[in-house]
Amino acid sequence: MEVLFTFLAERYERRSLMITSNLVFSQWDRIFKNAMTTAAAIDRLVHHSTILELTNESFRMKAAEGKLKKN
Repeated sequence: MEVLFTFLAERYERRSLMITSNLVFSQWDRIFKNAMTTAAAIDRLVHHSTILELTNESFRMKAAEGKLKKN
């Protein structure tokens, strides 16, 4: 948690960053465990950002299900 927050804080407004997550922002308190740190991390991420929400099926999940059906 601390390493990730430090990384985000140091990259903020200096370099590009791409993050993928299967958690919506409201569930990020599972990662940071502290409401203030969670809010600060999200604030740094969404400022000047483009957010892409992908809602299609997971290719890895589909492949795994196919392997289970073959066995």
